Amino acid sequence: MNRGTKAGCVFICTVLTVVFCFACTGGIAEQAGGDLLLVIDMQNAYTVEGPWTCPNMGRATEQIIALIESGRFAEIVFTRFDAPQDPVGTWKDYNVINQEVNEDEWMNEMVPQMATYLEQYPVYSKSTYSSMTVPEIRAAAEQCIARGGSVVLTGVVSECCVLSTAFEAIDLGCPVVYITDACAGCSDDLEAAVVSVLAGLDYVQTTILDTAGYLEKAAAE
Repeated sequence: MNRGTKAGCVFICTVLTVVFCFACTGGIAEQAGGDLLLVIDMQNAYTVEGPWTCPNMGRATEQIIALIESGRFAEIVFTRFDAPQDPVGTWKDYNVINQEVNEDEWMNEMVPQMATYLEQYPVYSKSTYSSMTVPEIRAAAEQCIARGGSVVLTGVVSECCVLSTAFEAIDLGCPVVYITDACAGCSDDLEAAVVSVLAGLDYVQTTILDTAGYLEKAAAE
């Protein structure tokens, strides 16, 4: 065997080894998982300093960070709620009642704990409760279905934008995972009510877990 042939054999063996290892680990995409993490409306208005306080906002923030840092998601997307610029129907009344909040820049900003992640992942503005009205998010959800993943819901407000998003995602055909400690509502009772509603849906459409339970399940798959 001459030197050139020997070098060629070494190269081929190296490539085959890399391919074999890649296949055994499931590849980059499979290692990361096929799920879409949706982080809904983590804005200052819902903190203890805001007018629409969600008492468990701090807990939700910590758990969302844990989920992001886990590296278990194929895609991560943020939303923020912005008041409708051309409201129709009851949204006109909404804008009148909530004018002070709508016009306060700080209240509408994302919480500072999310700043690092907002530089890495897309943030889409919405003027409805459901995140699925955003074309890019709807497309991401459809892609998630195609690769066999689930839409993982986190953020605020549990009984409003999160629940509305859950229903529309289910109608779209997405398996939905609701992360209890990564969502926050206006009270513990309302958070519990959301869990009760989602638990009453078909089990093939919804899964209810806390952060630890989700990550444990994801690691086992």
